[in-house]
Amino acid sequence: MISLPPSERDLHAYVDHQLLESDRRLLETWLATHPDVAAQVQEWQRDAQHLRASLSGALQQTTNPDLDPALIRQRIKHQSRRHLATAAVLLITVSLGGLGGWQARQMSQGTVLPMTDAMQAYRLFAQNGILPADYRVQGNGDMQTWLDRYFTQANRLPDLAQAGFKAVSGRLLTTEQGAAAMVLYEDPQGRRISFYIRPPGPQNKLLPRGSSQADGLQAQYWSGGGYNYAMVSPSDEPTTQMLKHTLKF
Repeated sequence: MISLPPSERDLHAYVDHQLLESDRRLLETWLATHPDVAAQVQEWQRDAQHLRASLSGALQQTTNPDLDPALIRQRIKHQSRRHLATAAVLLITVSLGGLGGWQARQMSQGTVLPMTDAMQAYRLFAQNGILPADYRVQGNGDMQTWLDRYFTQANRLPDLAQAGFKAVSGRLLTTEQGAAAMVLYEDPQGRRISFYIRPPGPQNKLLPRGSSQADGLQAQYWSGGGYNYAMVSPSDEPTTQMLKHTLKF
């Protein structure tokens, strides 16, 4: 219940139709005997009417879909993902550039290790997980079918089921000679190995069966069907011996 004389808050509540009916009648009776205050209240009422009229036109306008809050949040989310992907690609570029410099130094020393890019791909995607996979095996999905889209004449993926490993995801890559790919295998304990396929290197060089080690990783490599291949795993795990036996090295 309001008190008399009314406060400015009470007068604004009256203008905004926020008073109880009993308080409204009491205030109108008081205003009838105070014309100066009544004139001020009438001016506020006119301003409020003009404001309502202006807003009513805006509220009746067709909704602008570009201003929809859900779409705005979605655009911000997509932009954040795009910025993250751009940063990741830059990081990969720098990493591969560093690898290229390291390989150039090795070439000058006559000690180039075969399939060093396969080991670098393992570090980037299997160990660090910088970017998500291009393809993940789900339900009845088949990794071989996915790989055949890009490498039609390549050898079949190694079957490592007896060793407890299955192909779970794939990532497309690129080299100076053309498209490459890495297929990631995992076992129930979460251990990871990778299969890497790429076109032959400079001078169309195919590889004899062999292996190389660098920075805690080992690559078992070979060639066939016009491509070079490598299986990469940590060199300090029993997985290395399993791969040698499975791939008949």
